[in-house]
Amino acid sequence: MKLKLFIAAIIASSVSLHAAQAQASAKFTFEDLKAMAKASAKKPYTPTAVPAPDLIDKITYDEHWKIRFKEDETLYPNGKKAPVQLFYPGRYFPEPVSIYIRDDKNNVKELPFNNALFDMPDDSPAHDLPEGFGFAGFRIMRPDIKPDWISFLGASYFRTDGPQGQYGLSARGIAINTGMSEPEEFPRFSAFWLGPAENKGESMSVWALLEGPSVTGAYRFGLSKDNKKAKGHVTSVSANLYMRADVERLGIAPLTSMYWYSEKDKTEAKDWRPEIHDSDGLAIHTGSGQYIWRPLNNPQSVSTNSFIDENPKGFGLIQRDRDFNNYQDDGVFYNKRSSAWIKPQGDWGKGAVQLIEIPTKDETFDNIVAYWVPEKEVRKGDEFTFSYDIEWRPLDPKLKNLASVVNTRQGQGGVPGQPIPEGVNKMVIDFEGPVLKGLDRESGIKPIVEASNGEILEPIGAYPIVGTNQWRLAFDYKQSNNDPVSIRAYLVDKNEEPITETWVSDAKVTIE
Repeated sequence: MKLKLFIAAIIASSVSLHAAQAQASAKFTFEDLKAMAKASAKKPYTPTAVPAPDLIDKITYDEHWKIRFKEDETLYPNGKKAPVQLFYPGRYFPEPVSIYIRDDKNNVKELPFNNALFDMPDDSPAHDLPEGFGFAGFRIMRPDIKPDWISFLGASYFRTDGPQGQYGLSARGIAINTGMSEPEEFPRFSAFWLGPAENKGESMSVWALLEGPSVTGAYRFGLSKDNKKAKGHVTSVSANLYMRADVERLGIAPLTSMYWYSEKDKTEAKDWRPEIHDSDGLAIHTGSGQYIWRPLNNPQSVSTNSFIDENPKGFGLIQRDRDFNNYQDDGVFYNKRSSAWIKPQGDWGKGAVQLIEIPTKDETFDNIVAYWVPEKEVRKGDEFTFSYDIEWRPLDPKLKNLASVVNTRQGQGGVPGQPIPEGVNKMVIDFEGPVLKGLDRESGIKPIVEASNGEILEPIGAYPIVGTNQWRLAFDYKQSNNDPVSIRAYLVDKNEEPITETWVSDAKVTIE
């Protein structure tokens, strides 16, 4: 029979979670979930009620992380390789989430919420919450229970600790009207089903129901830990979307990160650390095979950049600078933050990779979002299916015949010792890669630098950096008006063939 959400009755607080699993089960498949999401899209959206909202608001960020799931209540949906622990609700995760366990025969059982499943301080406000409130999400632990490597918590957010064991940027199920004048919509995963891995190499399978004012969705996640090819974790996503309403901007495979400042714009910040960011650039491998690198900015106002494409091969928010000396933060280790690479499966058609940058004055809020926007208008009743892998990697994939951008720096224009030109800045871009090995000033390497809404000033320098395997491209530029200058730059060999990825940026004259 088909599973119905919320089929389990709330049990007394003295009954353990493991005992609760003995309740009657129901059959459940991904096809059932798709049917459930599609049927829900035909009904008006009803926001999830939050029991005792005044009490839940007292569970602040600090109070929330003092509440821990009891280790002896740990769940094992796929045996010892993927232990699962559940999150308690709190001020920032107030809406209850239903959690179900699915076995290898498609039988499912709901896990009733219970305060007795958690350890909490004696003075925690959580003691006053009514029984049966609801979980906030879950996380998958390493086999020894310490620490977790992936978590699903809040709206449709999820993230992994990446190849170096340090949480940073997040992924989302969907993005609705991000960076627009109207309020952004945040659909949420209202229910999860956790079960044995369906595919070889996966640690566990997860299914999720997405609910929002404009969309419903049926999701399947294949979770893989320590994938050798990607050199990190892999999340395989199948998303079936059903539109409840028209949507102006539908963001597929969204990634969310934080960028405050780097060596490019250190003068804009007052913190003592040299750089602070979870990601320092957007990388794109276009459908035509071009590689693009767009360094991130912390703009004065919300900025939207669209990179038109068809059937993209991949894109992601990347942390390329992995040197601790460039961050000097031994608390949150920005040099260890994971990159995330979206690898589409099948044809995604025409659309654009879109980058949203939002102003920030500190490191506490995510202000960067990147996703795919289909060209097709999104209307009520439409259905979409997208499949993709998220590779949580140290760096984005590379080609041996193209060098990558490793540094972007901006400063005062002109030549040292000569009068400083007014309204002119200098941009310096460093490239590195095997293709540059053995090249020198006599190898016929030429810079290609193009600009709109501004002017690139001669001379343009392209030369090997002494004592390294890197090449440097340096040029001055000035604006035509108050809007940023759109610049595109790369190096070509003597045959006019590109030997570097294409660096693009919207640059402003910030130093005068």
